[in-house]
Order: sequence, then C-alpha cells, then structure tokens
Amino acid sequence: MSEVLEHYHFLHEIPELGFQEVKTSAYIADQLEQAGLKVTRNINNTTGIVAEIDSGVPGPVLALRADMDALGHIIEGVPCARHTCGHDGHSSVVLTAAAALLKEGAVKCGRLKILFQPAEELGAGALAMVEGGALDDVEMILGFHLRPLEECVVGQAVAAVLYSACSTLEATIKGQPAHAARPHLGVNALDAAVQAVNAVNTLHLSPGLNWSVKATRFLCDAGVTNSVPDEARVVWDLRSQENAPMELLKEQVTRAIVNSVAALGATAEVRVLKEMPAAEIDDEATAVIRAAIVEVLGEEGLLPDRTTPGSEDFFYYPVKRPGVKAGFWGLGTNLTPGLHHPDMRFDLNSLEIGVQIFKACVRKVLG
Repeated sequence: MSEVLEHYHFLHEIPELGFQEVKTSAYIADQLEQAGLKVTRNINNTTGIVAEIDSGVPGPVLALRADMDALGHIIEGVPCARHTCGHDGHSSVVLTAAAALLKEGAVKCGRLKILFQPAEELGAGALAMVEGGALDDVEMILGFHLRPLEECVVGQAVAAVLYSACSTLEATIKGQPAHAARPHLGVNALDAAVQAVNAVNTLHLSPGLNWSVKATRFLCDAGVTNSVPDEARVVWDLRSQENAPMELLKEQVTRAIVNSVAALGATAEVRVLKEMPAAEIDDEATAVIRAAIVEVLGEEGLLPDRTTPGSEDFFYYPVKRPGVKAGFWGLGTNLTPGLHHPDMRFDLNSLEIGVQIFKACVRKVLG
C-alpha cells in the first residue's frame, strides 16, 4: 500500500471535530518528525502544526496547507464525528508530499512550510494559525480540496476554485409564555420565528449579484403541547460570491428578522455564529498550480477555473495577510454523493495524483 493510502486509512478511522484533533495532530506531527522535518506543534495553543524544510539557500517562502477536522453529524439519533469533507484526504496528500520532497531534496532554494490547520469547518482554524504567526514570513500559500463528481473526475484538476463568502446567523427570538387556551395573553415565539423566516425569504438583492440565503435550523419547544412557546432559535446560511455584498446581505437579513418579529410583539437577538470570506486568488500562484497540473495530468487533465457556492476558511490567509499570494485548486476524485453527505466516498487512487501535483508546485517555486 502506498504511503498516502496508509496515512489516509489511519486518519479516516480517528475523525475529530474542530480544535479537538488531538489524535490526528499527534499522528501527523509524529510522521513529519520521523521523516526528518522540523515540526512545531500546538500553534497558538491549538492542535495546529507547522513543519518546515529549509534549503539553506536564499529564496522565497512557500507554504502548503491542509485542514484536519472532521464534521459533526447526527446519524440514527447519535451525534458523531465523520470525515465527510475529505480533510483526512487533504492531510494525507500534504503529509506524503512533504516527506517525499525532503527525501528527494526537491527544495533547492528558500523554505517550504507545511501547515496542518484545525477547525476549518468552524471557520476559525485559519484565523488561529494567522494569529499564531504561521504566515508571518510566507510569500505564497497553496491549498486544495477534493471535488464532487459533477465538477471534476479522476484524472482532472481545476487550477483555481473560487469559493463564496459564507455567514451563519442565529436569531434568538423571545416572546411571552401563555396557556394555549389563552393565547391572547402571550406572544408566540414560534409564530414570530415563522414570520422571520418568511420575511427573510422576501429579500431581494440586485439580480446581478450571486447570492443566497436560507433557514437551516429551527428550534422551538415549550416542553408541553398546550403552552405558547416563549423562545425560538433559527439559523440562516448566507452566501455571496463576493465579499462586499455579504455585508449588505447581513444587514438586510438582520433587519428583516428584527422588524418582522417586532410586528408580533416579540424581540430578536441576532448574532454571527461563523463567517468565511470569498476567494481571493493570486494569478501567479494559480499559474504555478496550472503548470503543475499540466505536468502531471497533461493539457487534457486541466479544467477551466470554476466558481462554487461552497466556502473555505483558507481565504482568511490572503484576507488577513494581504501580501501573501494565495492559490487554491481542486482535485478530481469521483466523489459521491456529495461533500458533507454522511455517506460521502471517493476514489482513493486520486490521492496519489494530489501528491504529485503538490510536489510539482513546490519544484516550480523552490526547485
């Protein structure tokens, strides 16, 4: 079995949620040290890892980034962690590439930094790595993601995946409890929450913008069936292909929620649970990735750049460190039935292609 598959099978069996990747991070750090890389653990007091290969020769500082966390699911009523976004594959690819690059002496100038980042799904891991100084000396950073079957098949790759901005808003809606036989004495938080959902659904931004908003969680329970509930919680998922419209969308959603529940005598407190910025991708970094894909897969394996309504906290790196050139690519894996699906699966043979593309990227910048 190849190294990348060995790493994958181990990591796949120990899924851990964001900032809880204790076993995952320990395994990756141990493997990096055994391969001979210099490793710094617990970046910013988290499970984050930075490894390094220093050529000893002046040159640029290139970083490769992989995320480590799994997703939380409720399956047959039982909460669990499961790798349904492919982060175990990402870590396996970057770990294998790093060890091979050191063994082959591929870093001939400058330095290569390897970032293993926690908590991508929480939208907080990249920020923690930035605040921990992981990017302070980095000039270019490259990341990637496994792509669904409908976007990209095995033997293909996309040099630039343009992710959308994402904000998750939660409204806590307060009413007034009452007996269900005397509803006029209370304010029904459930009614108010339904009104808020409908109000948000009537919003209209410019048709020229690429955006969406939808309710994704609705929690309301008075504990009994003959009482008017006095509290409800609703979560909305907001998407925008660009960063600027997201601010307008958040303002309008918040206003619609607060005003619509106020019409019924309820109140709403709206807070942001998590945010991820839209993609900011550098042309030079993309050119490096594009050339590497062609080297590994040929011209026929290179697909056009594409946009996606998905989000990625990777883009906090160029947003928080504007001087860093960021590139983010997509690997064809025949992934079905979709990312974040409890039964997500993909062709494991594609991981070796990911290793080769990352190695080609490094050789082009530091070779």
